[in-house]
Amino acid sequence: MLQVVGTPIGNLDDLCPRAREALATCDLVAAEDTRHSIQLLRHHGIERPIVSLHEHNEARRTAELIGDLRNGRTIALISDAGLPGICDPGSRLVAACHREGIPVRVLPGPSALVTALAGSGFDGSRFFFAGFLPAKSGQRANELAAAAARAETTVCYETPHRLVRALEAAATALPDRLLCVARELTKHFEEFRVADPATLLAHYTAHPPKGEIVLVIEGQAEAARRQRRLLADTRDSDGSPKV
Repeated sequence: MLQVVGTPIGNLDDLCPRAREALATCDLVAAEDTRHSIQLLRHHGIERPIVSLHEHNEARRTAELIGDLRNGRTIALISDAGLPGICDPGSRLVAACHREGIPVRVLPGPSALVTALAGSGFDGSRFFFAGFLPAKSGQRANELAAAAARAETTVCYETPHRLVRALEAAATALPDRLLCVARELTKHFEEFRVADPATLLAHYTAHPPKGEIVLVIEGQAEAARRQRRLLADTRDSDGSPKV
């Protein structure tokens, strides 16, 4: 059986009891980065055999792991943070298990995108997950233009060294939208900063960010409702401007 195990996105104590049991009792752990995951296992007093499964060896390792699974071994698949297959390796192995008729069990855990959305205060009833913003400026501008036209909230990942460039592009593509920069989630310096792109740009230019970042973009529908509320607050009941 393959067990897809959700792991903490920052705070190592966020590993749930079911996930801990799965890691402690499996025959083998397949991890995105063994050096990173060994720290998690040691924190919880777990010692299991561990192999790497990352973008550079995924095809070869998947074939090896399928062989192990066919032989009755139980494998726990983990990524560096969150659930495997969400902007991380793992989906190839899961798909191979389905093709081979090998049982797959998912043990859910923390999610950076859902945590950021919950902390943003934006509409979470419908949202679009865009993955990592493109590194190339033209593609990044196109992605932000698509977010500007989208009715629902957009959630995307960004790296700290590219955040300022992303906010520069956002200031052009959606200057009147609210954005939330969610940073260092579940860690000591966790931050949710909500403002328009220009304000965020000024802040992070003066204070270069560190740590993993999730960018949440207010949807077109919510922005329109917010503008209507602001307009209503500036007018009296008869529709005339407040003095």
